[in-house]
Amino acid sequence: MLAIGRIKIKQKMLFLRRFYSKTERIAQVAKSHKPGDSLSIQGWIKNVRRLKNNTFLDLNDGSSSNRFQVVVPRTPENQHLAPGSVISAVGQIQVAPSGNYELHADHVEMLAEGRLQEGYPFSPKQKHPPEYVREHLHLRSRVDFIAAQMRIRHKAQKAIHDYMDELDFVQINTPLLTTNDCEGAGEVFRVQPDSEALLKQMSRPNVPVEQSYFDNKVFLTVSGQLHLEAMTYGLGNTYTLSPAFRAENSKSPLHLAEFYMFEAELAHMEDLEKLAQFIERMLKFVTNRLLETRSEDIHFCQKNLNSTLDLPWLEVPWKIISYDEALQVLQENKDSLKTPISLSEGFSKDQELFLVAHCGAPVFVVDWPAQQKPFYMKVSRANPNRVHALDLLMPAVGELCGGSLRESDPAILNAHPQLPKDLSWYVDLRKYGGIKTGGFGMGFERYLQLVTGVKNIRDVIPFPRYPHSCKM
Repeated sequence: MLAIGRIKIKQKMLFLRRFYSKTERIAQVAKSHKPGDSLSIQGWIKNVRRLKNNTFLDLNDGSSSNRFQVVVPRTPENQHLAPGSVISAVGQIQVAPSGNYELHADHVEMLAEGRLQEGYPFSPKQKHPPEYVREHLHLRSRVDFIAAQMRIRHKAQKAIHDYMDELDFVQINTPLLTTNDCEGAGEVFRVQPDSEALLKQMSRPNVPVEQSYFDNKVFLTVSGQLHLEAMTYGLGNTYTLSPAFRAENSKSPLHLAEFYMFEAELAHMEDLEKLAQFIERMLKFVTNRLLETRSEDIHFCQKNLNSTLDLPWLEVPWKIISYDEALQVLQENKDSLKTPISLSEGFSKDQELFLVAHCGAPVFVVDWPAQQKPFYMKVSRANPNRVHALDLLMPAVGELCGGSLRESDPAILNAHPQLPKDLSWYVDLRKYGGIKTGGFGMGFERYLQLVTGVKNIRDVIPFPRYPHSCKM
């Protein structure tokens, strides 16, 4: 019965797609048509080749990395067709000598001129450096490589939502404006109205004018975790995939000022190893689903980067080692490291990648020094100098996920020297019918770098924001 229901849903979606659009998306042509069928498509001309009798147009409509060939008679009426222009073409599907479908068009209509000679920054036949492409954010979706990245991004989000929904997690839209700094690092953006007149109009006694809109200091969120915890105490397992903001002076290819975080909070979670197992299963599922749904784009990206798709970590069990074990490995191999080891801070990317290579697989580093981690992580009852925290280290990107069991004892939380004074509500969660929880956060763009091989994080997000750059 379920299989029949799914078939009917697919048939209905196909009907709706055709009902609401008279034209077909290029990515769907081979799936829903056969030679001899009539077809109407629209798209941008990427390339034009003129032979004696016919003109061949390479068309792209944003749905696929592959270009679709349209064959039109070479006539004076078709001489104006040029790269960059948008056309609508109607005709019959035929099989090209390459074995791919092509459209033999009976009618071609110009919908918009490309005007590439009037200052358009991208040459149709030239591969442009990513740094140059980033200078034209409003136009870079026209670049095949960026378009492929955006389709991969969409499908990765869908795979995450599908996985969490199947496990009955509740998606929470956590707020972007908040009064807390979840990580306690001070790397926050402050929010206030730009209008001084409005601030003065709303001012109240004993409240600084710049705080008069909210009567408090308000920041852009650095994490939705604390709000997820509040929801988990009444709903059970929750998650969010939301923007997060970090005000740090980092121009590295792994950091952004605005990025997306996938965060999950699991109710009744008391075992750090079980949390690690959940993360491993989730990442393997999402990645395999992505390879099923957007393999064409992923391989296109790899080809563009002159590399091959290699994700061996999908096939092997991941490792779990303690912080002390990881530290010992690094100290024994310090001559092979590019950066010095610090006992007061976490590992550098160089050291993270060394640990991954040493273990021969992705590795969870668990049970960290309490001084290196935030106040909300559960203190080990056997060793108060350690907290039940984990960092997931992956090839190429280093740290991908950070998580922990959450401190469930209100007395221990209240006594923590780093507990912010305005988080009494957070302690109340434990006071009124508290449960044990654990969770993690994953930088979504960093995950996209992992599966596509893109070196710079600015190329896997539509509109990157980083120090000295906030365009559009």
